[in-house]
Amino acid sequence: CMIIKSYQNTISSRQEFEMIKITDKIDQAVKDSGVQNGLVFVITMHTTTSIMINESLPCVEKDIELLLERLVPSDYPYTHTHMLPSYGTCSGNSPGHLKSMLGGNHCVLPIKEGKLAVGSAQDIYFVELDGLKIRTYSIQVLGE
Repeated sequence: CMIIKSYQNTISSRQEFEMIKITDKIDQAVKDSGVQNGLVFVITMHTTTSIMINESLPCVEKDIELLLERLVPSDYPYTHTHMLPSYGTCSGNSPGHLKSMLGGNHCVLPIKEGKLAVGSAQDIYFVELDGLKIRTYSIQVLGE
């Protein structure tokens, strides 16, 4: 019998750029779902955040931050810097949008025998790219 379970988690970022490990939250959602074999989808609900999988080392996290800053510098004269009446404020977060595009907004992982089937060095990150905000990401677990 096919099982489909959906979860939403809220997260508070504390910095402009922050890599927040959410692997334990994804593990718990898989466990709570009862799915033994299937897939789990993780997606951010924002356009200036990313979902990434990588090795959980501070030096790797720093290298990712430095690479994104070199590719999408904060001080470039972006065109997305005008008044946005719908938000009632000026935009200035083009770097966050572009970095999000590079990092991706989701990941899909297999579930085998009730557990995430990931490498021993892999962690799932919620990546804040336009910081100091309350954010939401969605987890969808499906399988048997």
